[in-house]
Amino acid sequence: MRDLNLPRKFNAAEYFVDRNVKDGRGNKPAILFEDQQVTYHQLAENVNRTANMLTDLGVGMESRVMILLRDTPEMIFAFYGAIKAGAVPVPTNILMKAPDFLYMLNDSRSTVLIVDAMFLPEIEKILNQTRFLKHVVVCGESGHHHNSFEELLSKVSTEFKAADTTCDDVAFWLYSGRNPDRLMGAVHHHSHMVFCAEAYAKGILNMNEADRAMGSFLFFAYGLGNGVYFPFAVGATTILISHAPKPELFYQDLIKFKPTLFFTVPTLLGALADYKKACRQENKGLPDIDSLRACVSSAEILSPDIYQRFKHEFGVDVLDGTGSTEICHIFLSNRFGEVRPGSTGKVVPGYRTRLLDDDGNPVKPGQIGNLLVSGGSIASAYWNQREETRRNMRGDWFVTGDRYMVDDEGFFYFRGRSDDMLRVGGKWLAPQEVENTLDQHPVVAESAVVGCPDKDELIKPYAFVVLAQDQSPSEDLETEIKQFVKDKIAAYKYPRWIEFVDSIPKTAGGKIQRFVLQDRVRRK
Repeated sequence: MRDLNLPRKFNAAEYFVDRNVKDGRGNKPAILFEDQQVTYHQLAENVNRTANMLTDLGVGMESRVMILLRDTPEMIFAFYGAIKAGAVPVPTNILMKAPDFLYMLNDSRSTVLIVDAMFLPEIEKILNQTRFLKHVVVCGESGHHHNSFEELLSKVSTEFKAADTTCDDVAFWLYSGRNPDRLMGAVHHHSHMVFCAEAYAKGILNMNEADRAMGSFLFFAYGLGNGVYFPFAVGATTILISHAPKPELFYQDLIKFKPTLFFTVPTLLGALADYKKACRQENKGLPDIDSLRACVSSAEILSPDIYQRFKHEFGVDVLDGTGSTEICHIFLSNRFGEVRPGSTGKVVPGYRTRLLDDDGNPVKPGQIGNLLVSGGSIASAYWNQREETRRNMRGDWFVTGDRYMVDDEGFFYFRGRSDDMLRVGGKWLAPQEVENTLDQHPVVAESAVVGCPDKDELIKPYAFVVLAQDQSPSEDLETEIKQFVKDKIAAYKYPRWIEFVDSIPKTAGGKIQRFVLQDRVRRK
């Protein structure tokens, strides 16, 4: 276990924000966003303003504050402002829908919601059903009857004394989607961000104050580390991107902002490689990207093909790794001079792993086992989910639900899940949720969903659908059903393929035999 030597009295906002000002970096850019530049001094002032604003709204120690913001400076102000006030920010997946937001608001008992004006229509749908929410603070456009983030900040002081927290106090929650029935709040502490920064940002990436880190989706554990606390741990600069993940736009960002580290996912790496290749073949000149010293990939498995395509086009190594919401960031990683395409790398120093068979016995190298991880950044509990906590957080060890094989050299290879969960675009997906949505369509009698690799070997939902009597399959009907799902739940969850079948294979007890369907997809 890595010893952080943190004092008992400790506030993460002071460590990641105020410390940089005290160390003489006040005039250095902390955040680059579109045409904005926020220095460390300005960051500290806005964090203090946010802490004062929240205090004025009645937020106290351990109060939850839900954050539903795009990747903007305001998201970082809100996150650290809540922490500095001793409250608990809950960064929330902006891709979800109104019912998910309602569940998380009520489950977390958040009294304040800080929301981007873009997402206000979804929130308005469920406001009258919230049980604990007292204040809605909106970032962006006016024309609403709620509090304005910008106006509230303009009225408060730029000074704020950090709450009297300890390194063991709760700092933030991240909702995990690993349970197919409900989202669960993973509880993280003030020391966890420091542990991840020391173990991975410094230990693997050798991050330093000369780095410029570019990533996206700050509401995920992966994005939160990449863009919100890794750069500030070393006095570096974070680059925030809030537009759609289109390769042509990201290529422009790479040129404009000149990042040294690019944190992304395999889907975008493949799209960028294809974009650059297509432009070259069409004789469309693109400026070279010469600032990168490395790319980091996580959230879904990076195939050797995408790795080779990206490295061929950009000439930069991709350090693939794996992490989880509960572990806070990456705990298995490839590293400089030691990249093994197809592998998620070796154990990050500071963490320990076990691979166990289904009876709890250790497996040998070359055999597949269930992965358990121990380290100083593991969530202490799932909020209000005692049974799930007991089942998955066993003393020092966290049960990841992943199945891995490790070779004689210590490289880990992902070999699937021990449950039915799918990881699509870095986000957990429960097949049952997609099935329940499909079954709501009036022409669908029943359905079953499994994972299917696309052309880049990235997993996407594949649906088997039994139609109601007197209904006939057609391309138009397939398109209609896909759109129906998109409208009901988060868009990344819709089935990319629909196969109309006469029946769904089931056990004698009526449980879907997913392995039969998975085998059918594999043979295709």
